[in-house]
Amino acid sequence: MASNTSKTARASVRAGEAKGGALSVLGEFKYIIPLNNGKHAYVRNLTNGKTVHLSTSSDAFVEEIRVLAGAGHAAKIRAELVALNSTHPGHGWDATEKRLAEAGIFEG
Repeated sequence: MASNTSKTARASVRAGEAKGGALSVLGEFKYIIPLNNGKHAYVRNLTNGKTVHLSTSSDAFVEEIRVLAGAGHAAKIRAELVALNSTHPGHGWDATEKRLAEAGIFEG
């Protein structure tokens, strides 16, 4: 059976799970795996089990986060974006969070 995720995405997820820190924080999986200084990211969708590679400035990124927020993960995603911004302040995660907030993603 063919998979819709790339070999790189699957390898990244496996590597993070093996180390226990890259994708897991206190037993919970991260939703956003930053790439290319915040310009792109892998988004782990726990509702369907897929990991997609998206540009953080794309409408597809907003829609993927909207699906996760609709499934009750909005607060965790917002906290993750705040953590990414504090860890990587020059990568534009604050602008990404603002863009998602303006799109109404975090309203609940």
